[in-house]
Amino acid sequence: MAIDFTLTAEQKRIQLGARDFAENVLAPVVRDADREPDPLKAFQMTKPAYVEAYRRGIAFGMLPKEYGGGGLTNVELILAAEEICAVDPGFACTVLVNGLALLPVWYWGTEEQKKRVMGAATSDPSGEWIAGYAASEPPGSPGGTANFDTPLPYPVGIGVTARRDGNEYVLNGRKYWPCNVGGWDGNGANVNLVVVRTDPEKGGTEGLSAVLVERGTPGVTYTIIDSFGHRLTPNSEILFEDARIPADNLIEGTYGNGDLLINRNFAWSGPVAGIAAVGVARAAYEAALTWTRTYTAGSPYPMIHFQNVGYVLGDVAARIEACRYFCWKAAHYIDEHDYHGELIGAMNKTYCTETLLDSVYKCMQVVGVNSADKKHMFEKYLREAAIFPIYDGGNFGMQRRRVHGVLASPGFNPRALMDNEFVDFTKEMESIDTIAHIEGKSLTSA
Repeated sequence: MAIDFTLTAEQKRIQLGARDFAENVLAPVVRDADREPDPLKAFQMTKPAYVEAYRRGIAFGMLPKEYGGGGLTNVELILAAEEICAVDPGFACTVLVNGLALLPVWYWGTEEQKKRVMGAATSDPSGEWIAGYAASEPPGSPGGTANFDTPLPYPVGIGVTARRDGNEYVLNGRKYWPCNVGGWDGNGANVNLVVVRTDPEKGGTEGLSAVLVERGTPGVTYTIIDSFGHRLTPNSEILFEDARIPADNLIEGTYGNGDLLINRNFAWSGPVAGIAAVGVARAAYEAALTWTRTYTAGSPYPMIHFQNVGYVLGDVAARIEACRYFCWKAAHYIDEHDYHGELIGAMNKTYCTETLLDSVYKCMQVVGVNSADKKHMFEKYLREAAIFPIYDGGNFGMQRRRVHGVLASPGFNPRALMDNEFVDFTKEMESIDTIAHIEGKSLTSA
């Protein structure tokens, strides 16, 4: 990327191709699908668009070319993602999760796993192949995903266990909120990457690994969740009841380091979530600008000629521009540093999603009460924008904790991102602020 932010001819081609897909293939199905009360049916209504996205190389564009993927850089990926998210971020999330599920196979899998899984993903003649990523679990005390990086012992943290039994692992427990995992029919994606506790005697960050659970595995059931936003991507509960998978389905390089997989995954997806917020805010801003150019609110002139309207929309436009370029910077950094961006990815995700949620609401305030009428799109923009800060590694806890852990490290260079230096992320950085302390004494030592 040039310092002047000029897109190359190839980047522009990718951007315009994604815009054509979003506006001419995806947009015609979004409104009816979003209004469908049954969440599984709503998701299924996007299937023809997904098949077309697969055909155009969008569905697995983030995977390396050597395994059949599109070989997109992260900068190219978010150029495309903004265009799709301006139409529907839920659909874009479905594509994003393909990456969350399969990029760890590329990072840490064996050559056999890479060829088998990524090869299958990119060579499906039906164009329906889909992957799920399952880290999230139900809230609980003392368990739950929010506690995955605490130093406390068992049973705190991720609770799905995978006990070794000969040449198999036996899985038990529940996941809650993972995306894509139920597949098109609610009976399972083609493959799910599941973060499990391979050492059931340990808690927190210890003993976590990633395994592949294939469609049709006995003892696995899925129940879809009905959410208020991102309705065109499927979130589910998974129940594992003595589900047996081959021991070879363990992603070898993640053994005992599933915690670092979670952090690396959500670092990669940070600028994707950030640019998704840009896309939704852009759509809200353009709709509000069109409204204010048209309606007078009883005055002799369109609303755009009044000071407050112009100032508010000008501020929104500035925020969109600033967040877009922050996303470009974060994606470029991840490209430059072997898909590691644990610090900048978290900073980018928290800043952009929260800044632009406020911006969407400001657009609604400019339009006024008519923005609450469901015949307009503003209610959808608000629902979608409200999801960004709380999904994909919530901003409270998972994202800010990662930033805090890096900043508190004695060797942290505060100019590292400015100078494009690699910022390492280690287990020692994970557990900061996960346990309350009173008068300098941990509650666990009381």
